[in-house]
Amino acid sequence: MDGKEDEPLLPQDKEETSSSGCCEPWWRHVRPYSLYVLLVLLLAYLFNQLDRYMLAITITPLAQEVQFGDKACFVNKSVPDYGEPLACNGTDMMQCESVLNPNGTEYCRWDYNGQGWDYQILAGPVFILIYTFSGIFIGFAADQYNRKLLLAFCLAFWSAMTLLTGFVKEYWQLAILRFALGLGEAGCTPFAASLIADYFTEATRGTALGIYNFGIYFGYGLAYAVGNFITVANINGQGWRWAFILPGIPGIALGVLIAFTVREPSRTSKSGEAQRVGGVDDRETTRGSACSRLLTLLKSFTSPSLLLLCLAGSIRNAGGYVWAYNTQPYFDAINVPKETTGSYMSWIPLVSGSLGVLWGGFISDRIVKRRGLYARVIVLVASQFLAAPFAAGALFLDVPWAFFSLIPANIIGEMWVGVTLAVGVELVPSEIRTSAVALYLFIISNIGGNVPLLVPPIQEAFEGDGYSKADALRGALYILYPGLFALSGFLFLLTMFVVKRDQRRAQYRSLVNSSDD
Repeated sequence: MDGKEDEPLLPQDKEETSSSGCCEPWWRHVRPYSLYVLLVLLLAYLFNQLDRYMLAITITPLAQEVQFGDKACFVNKSVPDYGEPLACNGTDMMQCESVLNPNGTEYCRWDYNGQGWDYQILAGPVFILIYTFSGIFIGFAADQYNRKLLLAFCLAFWSAMTLLTGFVKEYWQLAILRFALGLGEAGCTPFAASLIADYFTEATRGTALGIYNFGIYFGYGLAYAVGNFITVANINGQGWRWAFILPGIPGIALGVLIAFTVREPSRTSKSGEAQRVGGVDDRETTRGSACSRLLTLLKSFTSPSLLLLCLAGSIRNAGGYVWAYNTQPYFDAINVPKETTGSYMSWIPLVSGSLGVLWGGFISDRIVKRRGLYARVIVLVASQFLAAPFAAGALFLDVPWAFFSLIPANIIGEMWVGVTLAVGVELVPSEIRTSAVALYLFIISNIGGNVPLLVPPIQEAFEGDGYSKADALRGALYILYPGLFALSGFLFLLTMFVVKRDQRRAQYRSLVNSSDD
């Protein structure tokens, strides 16, 4: 997964979290109502990920009914099973339909498989571009307007788009709803993170954000359970449609619940208080300071280490995106029953992905902290090189071992998330760290989120060499899943050679800026 464009949020600096409440247990800083708010925000993030990835889980039956994308050879389940299984690996309709049962009926059928340009465009640009660019403006809105009402509206809006997807009949309708889904989902994390920052103290804010980020893995794993088992249940003979309708209804209800039960807290930003009481001179100073920070931010991102870090992070994020949006199509292509895929993928991303992020944070904060930034980059290099063979195992091995191979691939491979952020913030002056994280996530989401567009041409190249549809997809995923893991490891390795010099420069700029103040 991951991929994914929604990376776990950067926790507060350790110096901040330890300054308040160092002598008291953490639970004394948390009110029961704050925990309730955190719970509903976690549920909102769960629906955010569930609705986003439902397209990837249901794409094969959806494409067959709406009729778009590439075609492939499938087992013809409309005729009885005569015992001995045959291979449906024809590369065209004639080869596919020439495979017959003993009684002369067609054993295979030629139908849409949900792959190709039509699908990758829906998974990538249609969603990612509006999601990332609208997030910029939504971030400004989070600092100015009622956040809980805006979050409630965004949640109800994207849930309605999810529900309406269950009624589409044409490809263009699906594209419009996918675009609108990205617009609505862009408002989830900016508003939720801002609310969490005001509901929790510095001593508990990092833990609260960590709990909120579990919504990524809960939602992604639940998408496999809902998407597969609801489709197989075939409610009212409508199959995949109810996989969109059912999650959309409680999402709308949760939006209403947030609007009426979550209180808008007072903003705790000190800079915000200063602007409210300040006069014209204060606003001019703030404006000048903002311009100065912008110039510092742009200058920082021209350093070799940050450029390489962004490139490596984008490549690694791309590998996660490619796999997240092609996992179900791949297992469908090799004729793995939906019940089997749902049984394994409903818990493997949740458990292994969560452990990977936690383990990466532990490595970053405990083991290598005293050894310096250089050691953090070594962790990035090692994790991606070690995870790549296990990622390849998911494509090479038969089921169920293919699923089991994803466990170490996720635990080791997902370590990069927190460690990369920890490296990035140490390469920029302290006064622009938040902006630097936002720009970094914007870069890796736009680059990584559009790399799945490379799947169709690579797959077509394999097909041109005589490979079946399933084997061609496997070949494309070898290159764009474990291949990108290994490539990101190599780029992290290059980062290691320049990171010390740029860290010293960032520390020097911080000292100069603080002395000017």
